[in-house]
Amino acid sequence: MAKTDFYELLGVSKNASDEEIKKAYRKLAIKYHPDKNPGDKSAEEKFREATEAYEILKDSKKRAQYDQFGHAAFEQGGGFGGGGFGGFSGGFDLSDALRAFMNDFGGDSIFSDLFGFGGGRSRRGGGRSGGLRGNDLQIRLPLTLEEIAEGTKKTLKIKRKERCSGCSGSGSKSGKRNSCPKCGGSGRVRQVANSFFGQVIQESVCPGCHGEGSVVADPCSSCGGSGLQQAETTIAVDIPAGVSEGNYINVPQKGDCGPYGGPEGDLIVIIQEKEHPVFQRHGIDLSCELDITFSEAALGTQKTITTIDGKVNLKIPAGTQSEKIFRLKSKGIPALHSRQRGDMLVRIHVKTPEKLSKAVKDLFEKLAEMER
Repeated sequence: MAKTDFYELLGVSKNASDEEIKKAYRKLAIKYHPDKNPGDKSAEEKFREATEAYEILKDSKKRAQYDQFGHAAFEQGGGFGGGGFGGFSGGFDLSDALRAFMNDFGGDSIFSDLFGFGGGRSRRGGGRSGGLRGNDLQIRLPLTLEEIAEGTKKTLKIKRKERCSGCSGSGSKSGKRNSCPKCGGSGRVRQVANSFFGQVIQESVCPGCHGEGSVVADPCSSCGGSGLQQAETTIAVDIPAGVSEGNYINVPQKGDCGPYGGPEGDLIVIIQEKEHPVFQRHGIDLSCELDITFSEAALGTQKTITTIDGKVNLKIPAGTQSEKIFRLKSKGIPALHSRQRGDMLVRIHVKTPEKLSKAVKDLFEKLAEMER
């Protein structure tokens, strides 16, 4: 399937300014961000596409390549770096889009207020120099409605790559490194690539040293020279009240450690909601069902209702009809990072008895005669 033109995706002209492109992307990011559309795969795809377009068009060099060659400039084998862009390889998925979004706007107060979560860091390591950044890790965290209503603190057990204790992360027994023979110490390799556009020079990160410019002289026996070992650790995460399915919390520097002293990646905690046996959630409102008898509906009654944070009394007036909904103010879920709280909606069902005793049947027959 042909990809949609990046300018068309963002709704801007080909001669749009950088500021116009940024404003267009901000508008789409607000509309289609997964936090605003939990579980909506169509919105996720539109968010991913818009972010991919922005990541290309915000960069003058990549934009020039796109204007000249279109999508082919960034596809595998196109002769312009061999697939991927901006630090992402093997295609641009939703995780890449979320990471790019946080890198670009993580410190923007507008987006922090909208989505409630900040803490995005640069792919180059959040200010630390040297070394490749470690991988980001994702974990899904199931929560009950009670935990969501109150907010909670969770201790997560994760497996991640940490620096080898035998070589302190250097990958070498002695700490000695030699200049990489593949790139001559530059960390980059160049080669001539042929494409249907002609012959071009392709430059990429050296596969021998991964951009470091040097290689381990005497590999550590504990980690095989990688400088990393698999380890299990625990991490405490604060969950604010009011989160929803699909929301995520970015925990900086709790992902994999980078090789040879490189900075850590992030841990991305994705929220999942457990199904509740009584309540159904509708945004910040909750709902439940309540059965009452014919006589209770006709004469009126008072019922004790269980809400998310305790029991309350509900007065049901005489003459209440089946499917009537009563609203209990502020007995729902709190809005994320807000003082607003949803309501509890109680739907009434007038229950028809399936079996009648002779005495009850006689009473209903007398009632039927009076109603004729």
